[in-house]
Amino acid sequence: MLRGQKNISYNSVNLQKENHKPKLLDLVRTELRVNHYSTKTEEAYVGWIKRYILFHNKRHPNEMGKEEIQNFINHLAVNNNVSSSTQNQALQAILFLYKRILKKEVGWIDEIKHATRVKHLPVVFSKKETAKIIDNLTGIPKLVVSLLYGSGLRLSEALRLRIKDIDFDYKQILVRDGKGEKDRHTILPDSLIPDLKKHLNRVCLKYKEDLKRGKGETILPYALKKKYPNADKEFGWQYAFPADKFIKNKDSGLILRWHIHESTIQRAVKEAIKKAGIIKPGSPHTFRHSFATHLLENGYDIRTIQELLGHHSVKTTMIYTHVLNRGLGVRSPLD
Repeated sequence: MLRGQKNISYNSVNLQKENHKPKLLDLVRTELRVNHYSTKTEEAYVGWIKRYILFHNKRHPNEMGKEEIQNFINHLAVNNNVSSSTQNQALQAILFLYKRILKKEVGWIDEIKHATRVKHLPVVFSKKETAKIIDNLTGIPKLVVSLLYGSGLRLSEALRLRIKDIDFDYKQILVRDGKGEKDRHTILPDSLIPDLKKHLNRVCLKYKEDLKRGKGETILPYALKKKYPNADKEFGWQYAFPADKFIKNKDSGLILRWHIHESTIQRAVKEAIKKAGIIKPGSPHTFRHSFATHLLENGYDIRTIQELLGHHSVKTTMIYTHVLNRGLGVRSPLD
């Protein structure tokens, strides 16, 4: 009996250890966060890995390899008609799983049926159209969109902006951890400074009320909470565009104010475009395209615009020269 009881106890301990073993997707999330991948990349990679596993009837990736990866990627292009960039993202997510989590070499994957890469020119608002749309916005959406157009920010960069990274004296904004984990400086429009200061004064009052209620914390990037234990309650670290409601952070368990959601600005822009009577299919990102195109139109050099936008390669920035058609140098015979 005693021997049997020991065996039962030993087996139950083993079972508990197995139950506490991290799940595959949790390991993927941890590895992505340790390597400072963005939240959007994390969501995308985990989503593609899930779809890959479901496509092969929930087989464990360790039991699969090159052939299964190839079949899934080809399926996306042939049956789902995804774009080339989407197909490439799916492949990178699966390769990340094998290389970084499973430590399994799958070799060179050839015979992939690549989706056709279509080169689209970005939609750009004219200066008049931009002014009309912004005039049809109010409140915080108007302020955010003015930053997108006036500073060339991505929507995510504007919403993640911390108060301490707005420099009114030098009239510049420090964008931290932009695309590719790069910091950069960009311009702060003179015309926006008075409204932005008024907005931050209101944010400060709300922040002081939160402190009185025993709240006021914000989420800090990386491991700064350990290095600076009280920084999460400092005003400078607060989001410039905080949400109206508190949320519970699933990682820390803290009740805090996140920044306003992207959909708030997206809906406001869609409505403003409609009110302005503009038929172009624009979005918040269109204002970043318009920022670059209008600077080019005003005679600024391509390298300066590249730095302000934070593009890794000048080739990416060169697309705005095609929008203007400056490279053609041809006058229509009708004119």
